[in-house]
Amino acid sequence: MAYVATRGGEKAIEQAERLFRQDLGTIDASRVETIRRTMPYLVDRVMGEASLYDEELAALALAQTGGELSEAVLVLRAWRTTQPRLAIARPVQQHEILTQRRISAAFKDIPGGQLLGPTLDYSHRVLATDVLEGEPYTPPAVEAAADPAPARQPSLADWQRQQGLVAPANRAEVAPEDIPDLTREPLLFPTSRAHRLQSLARAETGGVLTLGYSAMRGYGNAHPTVNELRLGEAEVVVRHPRGTEFSAGRVRVSQAEVTSKEKGGYLELGFAATFGWNEVKVIAAATLDLNSAEAPVGSAVHEEFYLYHTESVEASGFCIHFKLPHYVTFQSVLDAMRDAKAKSAGSATPEDTRQTEPAE
Repeated sequence: MAYVATRGGEKAIEQAERLFRQDLGTIDASRVETIRRTMPYLVDRVMGEASLYDEELAALALAQTGGELSEAVLVLRAWRTTQPRLAIARPVQQHEILTQRRISAAFKDIPGGQLLGPTLDYSHRVLATDVLEGEPYTPPAVEAAADPAPARQPSLADWQRQQGLVAPANRAEVAPEDIPDLTREPLLFPTSRAHRLQSLARAETGGVLTLGYSAMRGYGNAHPTVNELRLGEAEVVVRHPRGTEFSAGRVRVSQAEVTSKEKGGYLELGFAATFGWNEVKVIAAATLDLNSAEAPVGSAVHEEFYLYHTESVEASGFCIHFKLPHYVTFQSVLDAMRDAKAKSAGSATPEDTRQTEPAE
C-alpha cells in the first residue's frame, strides 16, 4: 500500500526518498571511516543489535541512514541475511578474553583485582564548549602502569564455584549443529536459555534498559548486584576443514553477571553478553535474565514480554507502519461513528429536537 493519492503519485514517493538522501549529502569512504573512528560506541551498538560484527559496514549503515539507529540496524541485518554461514567459532571462555575492564560490585577483592579500564563512571559530565570557540580538545595521555595487570583474567564465577557459592557448572559439550540460531529460527516460548541470551544480545539497548530498570526499581523479583562486568576482546577461533584451529581475528565484547537471589544454597546468576562495549545494556539484560525464573506471566520480567518488546527491528517496524495509509480501517471507524450518531438522532424525542433548535 502506498500514498498513491499524494500529488504526483509514485514520482512524489521517489522524490521523497531523494529529498531525504539529498539532506545527507555525498557519502564516501572517508565519511564512513570518520564515523567508524570517532563514534566507536555507537558503531558497537549497531553491530550488537544487528548481530553482525563489522565496524566498517556498521559505520556505513549509520552514514546511509543519517544516524537513525533503528534504520541502521535494519539495513545491516538485511545485508547479513545475504551472506553465507562459513563456520561456527569455538565457544569463548571468560578467562581467555583479553580484558581491558573488569569490576565487581559484589566483592572488593577478586582474583586478578579490579580493573577500571576505559570508563566515564568517575568523571564530571562537563560539556567542552571551548571546542566550539576554536579550542581543540586533546585528551591527556594515559600513564603507563608500573605493574600492568595480565591481559587475561580468571572467571569470578569459577572462583565462586570453588568457594561453594555458585552451583557447579554444566560443562557438557554441545555439537555445533545443535546450537540454536535465533537469526535463522523463530523465537518460541517457553524459550531455551540459549535463545533467550541470543535475543538479549541483539535487543534494542533502550528497551532493555527500560525493562531492566523497572525490575531494579521493584517491579521484578530480584534486585541485582553486579557480580562481574567485563569489557575485552575475544579471539574468534574456527576450525579449518583440514582440522586445524586458528584465530580469524578478534571482536570487542561486553559481558555482565549479576546476582542477588539464593536458591538451593547457591547464588543465582543472571548473565548477558553482546558485541561491542555496551555496559548499560548487558547489566540491564543480565537483570532480566536473573528475573526470568518464576516471573509472573504478563509482568515486565516475563520472558515473553521483554523479549518481544526489545526486538528493535520488529518494534520499530510495527511503530513506523502506522505512518502508512490506513484509509480503509479508519473509514470503518468513521462509519461506526456516523451510524451511532444517526441512531442517537433517530431515537431523540420531539421535545429533545425542539430544545436543540436555535432561538429566534
